[in-house]
Amino acid sequence: MGNLKTVSLPDLAATKALALRLAKALRRGDTVFLKGELGAGKTTFARTVIAALCGVDDAPSPTYTIIQTYDWGPDELWHADLYRIESADELDELGLDDAFGDVAMLIEWPDRLFGLVPADRLELQLEMTGESPGATMDIPRRAGLTGFGEWEARLDDI
Repeated sequence: MGNLKTVSLPDLAATKALALRLAKALRRGDTVFLKGELGAGKTTFARTVIAALCGVDDAPSPTYTIIQTYDWGPDELWHADLYRIESADELDELGLDDAFGDVAMLIEWPDRLFGLVPADRLELQLEMTGESPGATMDIPRRAGLTGFGEWEARLDDI
């Protein structure tokens, strides 16, 4: 099934700190699924990882481009938002299958992969656990991290 770890994220700073820990643990060929409802913090989490690894502080959301690629030293980091994908045929055009295991990937809305799921992956489920009178990112959250394959042993690195 996978190894599960739960992390409380009381504020935006805690969410970003978790993203920075993931950035330190990320390797070439890793796949990370970012799950959660709209507004759960998936894109903010991904942007923090991208800034830490690639030095891009204003990474755009790939909602319309579907995939944004970044230079990460000699490697690449891909950020995909599959929210608008409606069929497996659309995935063929993106080249995700060929890139799994070769480039590091952060994938939002992985349920739209239509079964194209690598055995080695980290699934991060973000859930809002409270309310905030301020900005959406100030809402307390919880992260559930589930490691599959190689990631089962690597959860302690995050």
